[in-house]
Amino acid sequence: MPNNNNVDKIEQLWEKSYPKGARREIKIPERTVYSLLQDTVLKKGNAVSIDFIGKKYTYAQLKEMVDEAAVFLSDLGVKQYDRVGIMVPNSPIYIIMYFALCKLGAVVVQINPLYTSFEISVELADSNADIIITLDDFYEKVSGLRKKYLNKIVICRIQDYLPGAVGFIYSLGKSLKGKRPKIPKSGDIIYFKHTKKLERELREVKINPLIDPAVIQYTGGTTGTPKGALLSHENLVSNVYQLNEWIPEVDRRTGFFLAAIPYFHVYGMMTSMLLPIFLGSEILIVPDPRDTKRILDTMKKEKSIIFPGIPTMYHSMLRYLKGKKGDLSNLSILLSGAAPMAADLERQFTSRTKGKIIEGYGLTEASPVVCATPVDPAKRKFGTVGFPLPNTEVKIVDIETGTKEMELGEMGELIVKGPQVMLGYLNRKEETDQTIREGWLYTGDIGLIDKEGYISIVDRKKDMIIAGGYNVYPREIEEVLMSHPSIDEASVIGVRDPHRGETVKAYIVLREGKKLNQKDVVSYCSQKLAIYKIPKSVEFVDSLPKSIVGKVLKRELVERNNRAL
Repeated sequence: MPNNNNVDKIEQLWEKSYPKGARREIKIPERTVYSLLQDTVLKKGNAVSIDFIGKKYTYAQLKEMVDEAAVFLSDLGVKQYDRVGIMVPNSPIYIIMYFALCKLGAVVVQINPLYTSFEISVELADSNADIIITLDDFYEKVSGLRKKYLNKIVICRIQDYLPGAVGFIYSLGKSLKGKRPKIPKSGDIIYFKHTKKLERELREVKINPLIDPAVIQYTGGTTGTPKGALLSHENLVSNVYQLNEWIPEVDRRTGFFLAAIPYFHVYGMMTSMLLPIFLGSEILIVPDPRDTKRILDTMKKEKSIIFPGIPTMYHSMLRYLKGKKGDLSNLSILLSGAAPMAADLERQFTSRTKGKIIEGYGLTEASPVVCATPVDPAKRKFGTVGFPLPNTEVKIVDIETGTKEMELGEMGELIVKGPQVMLGYLNRKEETDQTIREGWLYTGDIGLIDKEGYISIVDRKKDMIIAGGYNVYPREIEEVLMSHPSIDEASVIGVRDPHRGETVKAYIVLREGKKLNQKDVVSYCSQKLAIYKIPKSVEFVDSLPKSIVGKVLKRELVERNNRAL
């Protein structure tokens, strides 16, 4: 496959440009996810672990609640290797149940609370999870899945974790609005509530971190049938250690983590829960990532905040602050992931804050972080995702066979090897064998490594458009479109064309009060793009369909276009 001279050259470039104090290779111990919490309690038991809308819990209190939940779940019959669904928004409940299941050696099945009953049933059937932990607010979504898919439904209440007055108002508001769910009394519906008195404690079961799964994280929902990525204890712990090495020591010691990215998404789970718990940091939880006002208000609470966000959230904050004197000077580290951040958006946001942006690249199958940009502005290069994390190898190989390593500056498929790479896909051996070959994870992303060693992600392999024999990468066109002062958002897809095979279509959201037509867009692009890359069709829309973490659902745009034909 690759020649050793090329590998050595790239490694030298990476080591030269690595963040100050960060090592290419670090020692990652074999340990379990539960042990991350356990060790932090020994070191910082009296420190605040969670601030949930004003109610605070110390690390010692958090562990007590986790251990109590573990006994409760064990008494329900949950045992090692059982798959249990968690369908809960960001809250203490999620953290408690997640770590309780990990302690028991059970496997957390991540389920998006926004899913419909059908979408939930697909993941339950695939994972063979017959117990789900959810809120009373979501009971109606799972009530129809009883017996056929679920043997037990564990019901939690968000108001039990809110400050007294806030919890009372929340509960009263639901009653007055007639939104209090009607949940029947039944043996398969079990309410969970802390007794504040741990009757007995269970020891953590014996777990092999290298091969025992901790989480089934579904992926592929934006492009087709979801696949369950099996993430081991080692996968998750390794990514925690890798990120810890990357973030400057001064920031990781003093920073508060603002957790608005959903925990049920692998990016939120890693950067807003596992990493801060490992560090013993205080987590400021915001339940809804779309609540921009609450996010900004929460940011004002502390002096040094680490904020894992996504481009959509940064974009929403800029919109909200437009014309206002919003003070964001207390932001220390800004993480961006889950979707590419446009260079113009990054420049706009950093101009409003003293915070330093780390843009990461990753995927569910890698737990998720693979690459990240250095914090040092002198080493930052717009349009790139920086360098591989410690203990992570990255190569660019030819798209056709995946066996020939490309030279610096040449595009190809990005492949990765490291301790964070998943065990495989649940129930999908053939797809696992196609995705992981000789230990290398084939990401399906088109990228390149430039002559300074910086890695760029050009586009998704499956999103690539072949127009008249030319390879066209939508992200390149989207970057050009979003540099137009009148364009707020843009997404590009390939559509069928009888002459060229495929041609380029752009969906555009205009900035408020701005006007453009197709001719204007084509004229603008013609100054910056080769003729075969210029959109041949432009559709102006009010908004783009997106997932909860801000990824544009291109599949929906393709379907919309096909329906219009």
